[in-house]
Amino acid sequence: MSLLAINDLSLSIGDTPILHDIDLTMQAGEIVAITGESGSGKSMTALAIMGLLPHGAKPSGNIVLDGADILQTSEPDLCRMRGNTMGMVFQEPMTALNPVQTIGDQVAETILIHEKTTKAEAHQRAAAMLERVGLTVSPKRYPHELSGGQRQRVVIAMAIVLRPKLLIADEPTTALDVTTQARILDLLRDLVREFDMGLLIITHDLAVVADIADKIVVMQSGRVVEAGTTAHLLTHMQHPYTKSLFEASRHAVSLPDTIQSAPMLNVQNINRDYPIARQTLLGPRPMFRALHDISFQINQGERVGLVGESGCGKSTLTRAILGLEDVQGGQITLDGDPVFTGKHPNLAVRRKMQVVFQDPYSSFNPRHRVDRLITEPFHLLKQPPKGQARQDAVAKALVDVGLSPDDANKYIHEFSGGQRQRIAIARALIIAPELIIFDEAVSALDVSVRAQILDLIAALCRKRPLAYLFISHDLSVVRRVTDRVMVMQAGKIVEQGETETVFSNPQHRYTQTLIAAAPRLPDLGMAV
Repeated sequence: MSLLAINDLSLSIGDTPILHDIDLTMQAGEIVAITGESGSGKSMTALAIMGLLPHGAKPSGNIVLDGADILQTSEPDLCRMRGNTMGMVFQEPMTALNPVQTIGDQVAETILIHEKTTKAEAHQRAAAMLERVGLTVSPKRYPHELSGGQRQRVVIAMAIVLRPKLLIADEPTTALDVTTQARILDLLRDLVREFDMGLLIITHDLAVVADIADKIVVMQSGRVVEAGTTAHLLTHMQHPYTKSLFEASRHAVSLPDTIQSAPMLNVQNINRDYPIARQTLLGPRPMFRALHDISFQINQGERVGLVGESGCGKSTLTRAILGLEDVQGGQITLDGDPVFTGKHPNLAVRRKMQVVFQDPYSSFNPRHRVDRLITEPFHLLKQPPKGQARQDAVAKALVDVGLSPDDANKYIHEFSGGQRQRIAIARALIIAPELIIFDEAVSALDVSVRAQILDLIAALCRKRPLAYLFISHDLSVVRRVTDRVMVMQAGKIVEQGETETVFSNPQHRYTQTLIAAAPRLPDLGMAV
């Protein structure tokens, strides 16, 4: 008998159909991946399996898990099954964890809810499970004290501490760097073998799918359009949508040729220290060096990549370049003018730089319309445009990123993820900066939307002499959209050079490790 059997699952919320006749089966010890763009129904299928459908959802069909029909099971019985029979790993671990409880308490809580045992025994088992998922820190730590990869391991420990028969992982590696991603995937694969669990992975990262899954299920608009074993589907895909997804994952970006130009951004021998907790009650506070003697330059119109693991110093360096954080020693200049004057940011330099963040929704005020959101950088100008000139600037910025001038009157919740990122780029462009920093600007996007945003960036480079620093953990993307790349480890730039040279012939051992850890689609030539 199958561990999980979904037959003719359909779902509507109100009068809106969401899922249409979904069929899916999986066995114990099997890894099945559901892939597709946002809105395809992947997460809603997972929520249906967990019995966590939103209020007003009207499902039909059958979801049989370990002999029980989920759609016919009462809520008290579902509560007993969650954790015991099925567990779930959510995409963003920080929102899945309680910030005021230690990680040991949170894993032990799962045991105490489902089993009659003592707190001491529950905490002992929790500590053992945290160790089993490769977490070496104390169970008394809080979530904010851990890195992204460590927090994801805590969420996995919570989901599997009772050894459920089915584990659902919803985008478990989307926001992780390549080496952490590889370790999390190896951990999930090992846990499946050790516990003989079924693993259902939901992801838009097709390279991850190819690497770990036994079977692939492709969803579009709430329907399964193609399914099969991974090896067969990769080599004999039939549906046009499946083909378009894989084509988008290896999409080539056409950047204009670079022109020899003068230096623009110059970072010279900078350091950045942070005080950390005292080791003794009255002792001095030791310092942690986040940046070690960093030096590089970016020329006018040059596209530069920055890669490295979480915690390597990329974000600290970004804040320093933007004038949001002072540095110890050295200097950062743009067109010869310092980013800092004394201890204060130089606003005349700040207006020449803008940033595009990873999550545009969280970087916008949802109560303001688009025209106000994208004109926020006007405060940096001595004489910001007003009246018709302001409206013309807004319209031009929106048209430049492929949107309509009428979108200026809408709110940010009315747009898709890709459209929000276009609006974020419009906000960065509206004061015609010389340098834009793209901070993980495409890492959370579907492959097809990601391809569109990368094409947009290339088109903007053809229209204007745009220089940018592209920060990403997706090495394949960095390889396609940059002329030169810098590799950062533990606060130091350990290797830099022309992008193709570094990726084809990496010299530093750390660079070699990053490239080796990156997922790839071997059958389609999708090597980093």
